Amino acid sequence: MKNILWLVVGVGIGFYAAHQVNKTPQGRAFFADVDSKAREFGDAVIEGYKAREAELRSAVAEAEGVIADLSRRGDA
Repeated sequence: MKNILWLVVGVGIGFYAAHQVNKTPQGRAFFADVDSKAREFGDAVIEGYKAREAELRSAVAEAEGVIADLSRRGDA
């Protein structure tokens, strides 16, 4: 319980400090830069996820085609 209290206190102090830093022009520029980099990273993760998903869907479709061919050969 004591550790949770320290965590909450630390988060509160962090938010307060960030709020104070954000009041300055340099602080706003810093947070804008951090925000920009975080968005770029998120976009890169999304692009990678979508590319991998397309690869997997293609592989599954190809495997289904092979299974269907083998199934037809077995029926003949």
